[in-house]
Amino acid sequence: MSDVVLFDLDEHGIATITINRPEVRNALNWEAMEAFADAVHRAESTPDLSAMIVTGAGQQAFISGGDLRDLHRTSSEADGLRQHDLMASALDALEALPVPVIAAIEGAARGGGCEVLLACDMRVAAEDATLGFAQIHMAVTPGWGGARRLLELVGYAHAFELLLTGGMLSARKAYAIGLVNHITPRGRALTEARRIALQFANGPQGALRGVKEVLRAHLRLPPEAARAREREIFAQLWASPDHAEAVLAFLERREPVFSKEAGR
Repeated sequence: MSDVVLFDLDEHGIATITINRPEVRNALNWEAMEAFADAVHRAESTPDLSAMIVTGAGQQAFISGGDLRDLHRTSSEADGLRQHDLMASALDALEALPVPVIAAIEGAARGGGCEVLLACDMRVAAEDATLGFAQIHMAVTPGWGGARRLLELVGYAHAFELLLTGGMLSARKAYAIGLVNHITPRGRALTEARRIALQFANGPQGALRGVKEVLRAHLRLPPEAARAREREIFAQLWASPDHAEAVLAFLERREPVFSKEAGR
């Protein structure tokens, strides 16, 4: 894998993808986009993955968007389609991972960087982080699926204003509108993301995956189909060893010890 994107897997099954271009505030060029897609696909094929963290190297930026000097060596419609297909596919795959995905945000998140963090399930931001959908300043729309994700997350009015003005959001404002889940002191976003990821890694893996699948079903499927999937998942988990262990631990007034197996 390219050193512009790092992939790390720890002993708890927590994978971390780090955009490693701090000299350009972790802006994504073609090499970095391809390496990011490769890292996501590596996570897809990782046995017993328990959680995923996405972050940027250093404290200056999460991802400051696309590296325009590199991306605009050519700027044909075909280049736009290539970029869309590469990153939209990678972010769809990131969003579809069955485990919790957490963005750890230090410094600036701009344009495509905001699209990346939107594809995560949770967002942890340092108190001095800033988020901006700067695509409008470059006379384009979000092109990697970010408009749909932003709309689902914060609603039409906020999404409309953010995308049409390209204004900057502080971490506090992003938290207030539901775009960020947790705020930390500067330099602590990754530490907090790892704390949350470890909590997930020590939890009931089948139930954690089940919750994510049920939520996604209610976002993506017609109501009857989503309810049917919820019913099926609940019944499977009710009969699972982890549920039996959780009930027994409750009755015995102790902490449960869950299986490390990823499947239900």
